[in-house]
Amino acid sequence: MKTLYSLLALLLLSTPSYAVDLHMARSASSFPETMLKLQETIKKHGYKVSRVQRVDIGLTAMGYKTDKYRVVFYGKAEENARLVKKYPYLIPYLPLKIAIFAEGEETLMIASNPMLLLKQSDPDLKPVVKKWEVDLEKIIKEMRVAYE
Repeated sequence: MKTLYSLLALLLLSTPSYAVDLHMARSASSFPETMLKLQETIKKHGYKVSRVQRVDIGLTAMGYKTDKYRVVFYGKAEENARLVKKYPYLIPYLPLKIAIFAEGEETLMIASNPMLLLKQSDPDLKPVVKKWEVDLEKIIKEMRVAYE
């Protein structure tokens, strides 16, 4: 039996681990209330909301029935400017983004994992992107906990 447990432990430890590609939270609160809380939470973690972009106009033109779909752009302006100068491939990805949309009576928030931006050739960038990931996890967790 001990051998079986050892074999099982070895098998579990040998499976590759992957980063979470998406961070998501669901809120039972209304869209406007969740939007306000999301922006407050982003600011609380040291970031600035640079803009909120409506996406619903294009969606309704394609036949989707939602009028509450936004993308919240956030970041640190000086940090972003410094990084895109050194890593121009980051230009389309900064500022960071969280999509927020109504789904019935609930509101969902979804963001891509910033670690997906990292290239193996940029080890100096890893601590910055890891910080973004940790902060995003905290923001999403706070949004999830706020409405449980």
